[in-house]
This record gives sequence, structure tokens and C-alpha cells, in this order.
Amino acid sequence: MGLTGKRGIVLSALMLTVVACSEATPTTPTEGVTSDDTSSDSIVGYQPRGILSKSLPEIASAVQAGEVTSAELVQLYMDRIEAVDRSGPTLQSVLTLNPDAVAQAKALDAKMAAGEIVGPLHGVPVLLKDNIEAKDPMPTTAGALALKDNMTGRDSPLVKGLRDAGAIILGKTNLSQWANFRSVDSMSGWSALGGQVRNPHMLDRNPCGSSSGSGAAAAASLAAGTVGTETNGSIICPSNASGIVGFKPTVGVIPQDHIIPISATQDTAGPMTKTVMGAAMMMNAMATTTPDVDYTTRLSPEALKGVRVGVLRFAEGAYHPVIARFNEALADIEAAGGILVEITDRPSVPDGFGAKAYDLLKYEFKDGLNKYLASTDPAQVRVRTLADLIAFNLEHADVELALFDQSILLSSEEMADVDSADYKAAVDLVRETTQDNGLDLLLATYDVDVLVAPSGVVVPRVDPANGDVWPAWPGYGSHAARAGYPHATVPMGEVTGLSVGLSFIGGYMTDAAILSYAYAYEQRSQKRLEPRYLKDAEDLPRVAKAMKPYKPE
Repeated sequence: MGLTGKRGIVLSALMLTVVACSEATPTTPTEGVTSDDTSSDSIVGYQPRGILSKSLPEIASAVQAGEVTSAELVQLYMDRIEAVDRSGPTLQSVLTLNPDAVAQAKALDAKMAAGEIVGPLHGVPVLLKDNIEAKDPMPTTAGALALKDNMTGRDSPLVKGLRDAGAIILGKTNLSQWANFRSVDSMSGWSALGGQVRNPHMLDRNPCGSSSGSGAAAAASLAAGTVGTETNGSIICPSNASGIVGFKPTVGVIPQDHIIPISATQDTAGPMTKTVMGAAMMMNAMATTTPDVDYTTRLSPEALKGVRVGVLRFAEGAYHPVIARFNEALADIEAAGGILVEITDRPSVPDGFGAKAYDLLKYEFKDGLNKYLASTDPAQVRVRTLADLIAFNLEHADVELALFDQSILLSSEEMADVDSADYKAAVDLVRETTQDNGLDLLLATYDVDVLVAPSGVVVPRVDPANGDVWPAWPGYGSHAARAGYPHATVPMGEVTGLSVGLSFIGGYMTDAAILSYAYAYEQRSQKRLEPRYLKDAEDLPRVAKAMKPYKPE
């Protein structure tokens, strides 16, 4: 059964049939692990099976073909969340489950039985980052104790779009508290309510923030797709870390209403999925400001043919294993018909740019959070301002300040109002540096359609003693975030059991084109790494052997 229309796709023509059975119990230790770089003694194989191993488009097709009901899907995902997220590897990526999900699934199944398909995502369970409001009986908390009872009864526009397309909101994902805008010494993936999100590839490794729970949950097959939000890297970084597709659209394409804010000029939500097609389908539902754009129609294995691709050599970093994966990705792009254009010179930035760009976020965070808190129910949310929040955290320091401070909250509270001349100057400076003299300049000077670079680092360990300690960062994602321009990441291979991604960055409102280039690369490369839930790097036999004294054979 298919669905056609300007925002629909004929699913039955695109997808394979899927096995409608799955189990949430652990597999045998090495089942589903194809690499010989594994240890059956230390790796617990929690690989998904049957329908839960499939991508969002395949799952949507299976529901519409009657191969699995929505109610069955919801139960399978809930069972898997219990087995993998709350037990077993204990990823701690899902913060809250929707108590109405089963009933909603049964209602959608009844509609299906009556011949009514709500939309392309009919009956497909998705998870939301827990700074996004949904009217289901779940609080929207940003991971903070101060918002644990924040039941708003409101759908953000993106959630309404998902529902209108037939999706079921399965629950909320854990995140870096306050979207990682609380402390300069923070730990990505930690929140007071949810604890520390674990990376499903290697459990002691950083899941990256702040959409860490959405990234881990998508990679671990805990929902068909997830939604994250980004201000500066918080969709791209966890997607890179978890080995999935992440898409940060042009700011404004997905409305930001009823999402706990950081920055009015940089915030956006975006899809996090196993495949580019899944991300495009979610974009069709969530991008309510572009109702006439179908983000799936340009997805073709031929989409890179004749496309001029700017290779950001100045942003490839210095870590040779990542550079090797990047060069392999470039070969795949070239084999897919792309024309590679080497770019070695980084656009200059004015003195003091970083400080001014950071000030901009603090101005907008104070303004936006004060407005958001004022919109909540005072019977449920005692903190009404940023100043109240700071005081609340001090009152509950044993929980909130157990691992790191609230230095960003404090410095944001010191900022003036957004009508100040300094704020307006910061907005102009960031726009001119990242758009006019940054991405727009690169695209025009080298006459390229898209820019590519590594998406990020091979993630380090979670470090409660020091907070996040990052290697030198490759890529150009910060410029894309500050410019508000589209950015997709697609897995490009592994380094020591961990996934690394390839970035596709474009100009203003080139979202559909960027997704098409990412899709063509994905179809050529097929580098997604299924999580193996390694305890640490020494679960890899070659690493374990190298860590011990040499002994002759």
C-alpha cells in the first residue's frame, strides 16, 4: 500500500519487505558482528534482529504492507529499551516513555484496518530529545531537576508535523543538560535526571552532546528515528559519535516554537536516523515552513554526478586514521561522479570572533530561557527566570552540581538585554564572518555546490574528573552552525571500533540538495557500523594484545 503526493513517497516502490519478527533479548556474544576484531569473552552482542534491525523507510513500508502492526512495533521497541537501555549495556539514552504510545498505536492500526493511511510515517515510533515539547503525558525537562514536572500539554510544530505524518511519539531521550549550555567543564551526555548516556559502540566513550541520547538511541535501534537539536554541533557530533546519519537543516526550516532554547539565531531541530532516506522522510514531516518541498524526491545514487565538491583540506585535522577515512570517502564521491575541488586556505576570522560568538549565545540564552520559563505552569515549574534557576541549582547542589558547576548560567545572567548595541554588533559579526566571508565566500570563490570535511573526532573517554577533554577538532561544522546553513553527516568508516562521519555542508536553503549528495555518497560507501557495545577499546583483541608485555609466539 503506497502513499503519493507532494510530501509523500511511494513506499512500496522504494523499500524491501521486512521480516516482522524481532526479539529484544541478547544475541549470542558475537552474533551480528562481522569484524574479526572482537572478543567473545567480553563483547555482549545486543544486535537488533528482524524488523528492529531495519531502517525507518523499511519499517514504514512494513507497517503499510501489513507485515507488522504499529502496536507490535511499539512493544518491540519498549522491550528493547528495557533490555539494552535500562539493562544490559545500560545506555541510559531514553529518559521517559510515553504511557499513551500503545493506545495511540492501536488507534493507528484500526485506521489502517479501515483502509486509512494517515501519512508516510503511519505507525512509526520515534523518540524526541527531551527539550522538545509534546502534548503526551511526559514532562519536558532539558534533563534538569528544576523542570522534572514541566508537563506543558503542547506539541511543538515539528511534533505536530510528525503526528500528521502518522508517527507515534514513543518517548523522550536523555541529553546533555540544558543542551550542554550550563558549564564550560561539562560532560557531554550527562543530565541530573538521566545520568550519563553511553556510546553504544564503546560504552566508556563520549556519546557527544547535546543530542547524545537521540544519537545513541538511533544507533542502538531503540526507535525507527529520533529527533535532536543543534546550536553548535549537537546533532552532528553525536551522529558522528554513534555512527548514524544526522541532518541539521537551515535555521528556520523547522520551527523552534515550544523547544527549550539557547539561541534564536542558531537553534534548530533535525532528524537522526540510520539512513539519509529516513532523515529526508522525517524532514518532510518536521519542516512545516517548507510544505511544498519533498526532501525525498532528489535522493538518487546519481545525485553527485557532475557536482563540484569542495574538499576542505584545511579542516581535515591532523589525526591520520581520520584523514585516511576521509580520503576513502573522497574516492567514493569521485566514483559516484563528483568533481573534487581542493580547498587549502581557511577563510580568515576577525580578532575576538570566538568571544563575540560566545557572547551572542549567552545574550540569546538569557532572553530565550527567561521567556520560556515564564510560559510554563508556575504550579509545576518553580523557577521563573534564569536567576531563579541558578538559585535552585545551588539549593540542590548535591544533585545538580555533583560533577561540574554552572559557569555558563552565571555568565549568561550577567549579560544585558538583546536590544543592546553590543548584542546587535555580535549578530552582525557572526553573520558576516560565517556567511558572507565564510561559507558563501568558499562556495562562490571555488565555484562548488557543496563542501565536505570530516564531521568530528574519534571520541575520547567519558571523564567525570576533568569533564569533556577533546582532541584537536577537524571539520567545519561550527561555521555551518553559526551561519545557520544545512549540514549532514554520514558514516565514513571506523577507527579502533568507533565510527567517524563525513560532513556535507551547503549554502542557505540548499537542504534538499545537501541531502541528495549525502544520499549518493551513502549508497556508494555503505559504511554504517552496527554498534557492538564494547566495554572499552581493550575489548578489541588487537588492542588488548598490544596493551600487554610482548611475549614471543
